[in-house]
Amino acid sequence: MKLSGKIAIVSGGNRGIGRAIALELAREGAGVVVTARDEALLAAAVKEIEAAGGKGLAVACDLRTPEAAAKVVEAAVAEFGRLDVLVNNAGATKRGDFLSLRDEDFLDGFALKFFGAVRLTREAWPHLKKSSGSIVNIAGSGGRTPGANFTIGGPVNAAMQSFTKALSDKGIRDGVQVNAINPGRVRTARFATLLQEKAAERGVSTAEAEEIICREEFFSKVGEPEDIAALVAFVVSRHGRFIQGAMLDADGGSTKTL
Repeated sequence: MKLSGKIAIVSGGNRGIGRAIALELAREGAGVVVTARDEALLAAAVKEIEAAGGKGLAVACDLRTPEAAAKVVEAAVAEFGRLDVLVNNAGATKRGDFLSLRDEDFLDGFALKFFGAVRLTREAWPHLKKSSGSIVNIAGSGGRTPGANFTIGGPVNAAMQSFTKALSDKGIRDGVQVNAINPGRVRTARFATLLQEKAAERGVSTAEAEEIICREEFFSKVGEPEDIAALVAFVVSRHGRFIQGAMLDADGGSTKTL
């Protein structure tokens, strides 16, 4: 149990990659605080965390609001007395043709994924400094390889990556580990929707559509949420402490840039 006695916050921990991360940290011995907007999904996530052998706490809130981050961190410290890990995972951005996207779409994309992470990090930093803790920002491969239909997500992910590099420099001075993971195509509900759209467009099965996506985008395979979760657990464990300020691409080779 590499994380026995540690306490983690996972934003967006009610589904998909965030939920897988929360469960993996719990299996490694950590107490896990999950936060998102959907109370029912959060309650289900806590039950899974406890079934995995960990202690869980759900904090329902909207991280787009300025006061939410303090609420989450205060609840974590009140419940567990410390904080060791922060995983900034919350936030999905709208896709589509650039000319169809409005200012509100861009503002909403940054509000949750970027500014939610900024506020959570600010609130958590003193506690992480005290515990020599870790931050993992779940950014995305689109921040390094822009695409025409990802004109919101690409800039948001790029901002997360730059934010990570800047914070890692401060982290060296304060004893806080800071890194980013860039997932590529991962089997989430959002990917399932994309797969169905591709299958309908090409008139093929979803299995064939997945093969087409891998072939046309030229990567080895679609990832599983557990792939990202395992990487997070390694990075924040004692085995990963030499990793600092890194951009870890977990994308099946889709990122071709240096």
